[in-house]
Amino acid sequence: MSSLTTIEVNKEDMKFSAAHFTIFSATERERVHGHNFRVSMSISSPANGNGLAFSYKLLKDKMRALCDELDEYTLLPAQSPYLTIAEQGLYYHAAFNGETLIFLQSDCKLLPIPNTTVEAFADYLLGRFLHDDDFVARYDIFQVEMKVSSGPGQWGSCQWRAKDEQNP
Repeated sequence: MSSLTTIEVNKEDMKFSAAHFTIFSATERERVHGHNFRVSMSISSPANGNGLAFSYKLLKDKMRALCDELDEYTLLPAQSPYLTIAEQGLYYHAAFNGETLIFLQSDCKLLPIPNTTVEAFADYLLGRFLHDDDFVARYDIFQVEMKVSSGPGQWGSCQWRAKDEQNP
């Protein structure tokens, strides 16, 4: 096997601003608040004969588009075992531990995740990125790591690795 190169993309505009609340248990949650979430990604693949793995522009464009999908929304975890979300007219009614939080649907995104944490956001964004299987196959991608930060020095990450003989 030839050696791999790793490209990391972490640009100032790869971010989304969103409201959320973390659920800690069936009875404990944070208050609704917001962050300017930063997103970073690294991809490992072989470089071609002229020392280039692929155009960084492809990565940056894909990441900016994913961030734009989440920007300026209240993010709700549709797969939380502790939160029940129902549509009522123009609103989502989110029931948690005997209380109901009411959100305007047009201000929210329901995400297929169990919690609105940096770890879950990293996993969600990685899955959305990998959904474009053509990119992964076209550039012989071996590994992808997605990282999301809610503030300086606080990141959650998720990794995907291609399967091969040494990595079943």
